[in-house]
Amino acid sequence: MESRGVPPGPYRATKLWNEVTTSFRAGMPLRKHRQNFKKYGNCFTAGEAVDWLYDLLRNNSNFGPEVTRQQTIQLLRKFLKNHVIEDIKGRWGSENVDDNNQLFRFPATSPIKTLPRRHPELRKNNIENFSKDKDSIFKLRNLSRRTPKKHGLHLSQENAEKIKHEIIKEDQENAVDNRELSQEDVEEVWRYVTLIYLQTILGVPSLEEVINPKQVIPQYIMYNMANTSKHGVVILQNKSDDLPHWVLSAMKCLANWPRSNDMNNPTYIGFERDVFRTIADYFLDLPEPLLTFEYYELFVNILGLLQPHLERVAIDALQLCCLLLPPPNRRKLQLLMRMISRISQNVDMPKLHDAMGTRSLMIHTFSRCVLCCAEEVDLDELLAARLVSFLMDHHQEVLQVPSYLQTAVEKHLDYLKKGHIENPGDGLFAPLPTYSYCKQISAQEFDEQKVSTSQAAIAELLENIIKNKSLPLKEKRKKLKQVRE
Repeated sequence: MESRGVPPGPYRATKLWNEVTTSFRAGMPLRKHRQNFKKYGNCFTAGEAVDWLYDLLRNNSNFGPEVTRQQTIQLLRKFLKNHVIEDIKGRWGSENVDDNNQLFRFPATSPIKTLPRRHPELRKNNIENFSKDKDSIFKLRNLSRRTPKKHGLHLSQENAEKIKHEIIKEDQENAVDNRELSQEDVEEVWRYVTLIYLQTILGVPSLEEVINPKQVIPQYIMYNMANTSKHGVVILQNKSDDLPHWVLSAMKCLANWPRSNDMNNPTYIGFERDVFRTIADYFLDLPEPLLTFEYYELFVNILGLLQPHLERVAIDALQLCCLLLPPPNRRKLQLLMRMISRISQNVDMPKLHDAMGTRSLMIHTFSRCVLCCAEEVDLDELLAARLVSFLMDHHQEVLQVPSYLQTAVEKHLDYLKKGHIENPGDGLFAPLPTYSYCKQISAQEFDEQKVSTSQAAIAELLENIIKNKSLPLKEKRKKLKQVRE
């Protein structure tokens, strides 16, 4: 069963919970069962529920095919705890569910969780603060003609060139002396250019339901863009924020297995498992996930883009969001993703778990170290596993520095230096490149357009042949004959 799709917005994890529980309640087959010489109607066994739910989750784009049967059992236990299901005697509230023939049924009550409502005044204040901050830096005089309408994801070359010529012409007409920009001005440009690009990539009318602009710290973005090694990994000035040396050595050991240039590998059996447990213990003991608690809602919203036809959008969105992280977190995430990706692809790596494959082990071990909510969320583990799986496959692109962002910021700073501000509320802010979606049409419309376009092209070709004075009459007849054929 495919996901019906939960749009971006606040409390997306709760909305996904409601979607899964509703689908489970509507689709799970019910029948008669016999237990202890007694018949029970409209019920199902735990094993039947695991089978059905396992298939549902693997075919839902929010969770993906790497969901394990054990994770499915864990979710079924949460169903019992939250009274989505009850045993045939009406008992619920515990997590006493196993993959067996124990009988369960659906209660008469609805499993839907109520979404918390944000106070209208808080929402209003967020919007007003966002607008005031934007006004303080971006509202310039005589820039209304420069501000394009943002439509989507594909850069329109024609519009970009048109805007470029307009800007050059206007700058020549209204040239003024460059003005000095403060450090605060520069930081605000970084913050808002990043947010505008993120909003455009996600295709949402507003980011205020997904992230508070005050959560975006421009100094982090600037540092993450400027301080990197030749491999794109963040370099920390304060070494006390870095991974301990013994953790780095252990990670290099497994990442380069069986050839490690950082330490002399002991040869006892099971050494690699001990090293892996040492690394896992360090990350599991971190006080918060690498993506931080405050960005949980942002990354959960991006999880709904993780579909094959939206893969590029997901990569671009994650690339920007990971720039928002504190530099020590970004560095740890980069090194962790590089390590687990190498380990999972290393055919020479001995088995690190008796019952679990290497890739599944990496996802199962580190998912909650990467993403989890400050308060317990019932789908946390599944959502985190989906994200880590995607990051393992695309970490090189996701965690590289986007050069287009640097270019856009430099252009905006240049516009600001050449601008002249009279009042904070004058004009509009300097433009980003325009984007436009390819509009989807029906098959019938496509056929009609194909025919009309082809006919128009043929008519134009015939007219050009006839009007061409340099073409001999014999050659014209020959070409007209070819067109008719």
